[in-house]
Amino acid sequence: MASHSLLPSSRALFRSKVISIQPALHCTRAFRTSPRLMETPTAALPVRKPIGAFRRGLFGFLTGSTVAGAGMYYYVMEEYKVSNELLAEDIYALQAAVQRIHTHVQSLEEKWEEVEKKASKG
Repeated sequence: MASHSLLPSSRALFRSKVISIQPALHCTRAFRTSPRLMETPTAALPVRKPIGAFRRGLFGFLTGSTVAGAGMYYYVMEEYKVSNELLAEDIYALQAAVQRIHTHVQSLEEKWEEVEKKASKG
C-alpha cells in the first residue's frame, strides 16, 4: 500500500523531466532528395516468376548436398592417396628387410656347409 502512495509523486517527477527534456530532443530536419532519386524510371524491370518455397528449399538442399558430397569425395581421395603412399613405403621397407634376411640366411648356410665339410674331412 505504501508503494501506491508514492506512485503519484513519482509520476509528477517523471513528467517534469520529460517536459524539460523534450525541447532539447526536438530538432528540425530539412528533407532533401538527390537528383538520382527524383528521376523517373525509364525501363520497366523484368518480370520474374516466383519460385515456391518447397522448390527453393529442395534446390538449396540438393545444392548443399552436392557441394558437401564433392568436398567429402576430394577429402577421402586425398586421405586414400596419403595412406596408399605410406602403405607402399612400408611394403618396400618390408621387401628390403626380407631381402637382407634372405642374403644373411644364405651366407649362414654357406658357412654351415663349409663347417660340415671341414668336420667330415677331419
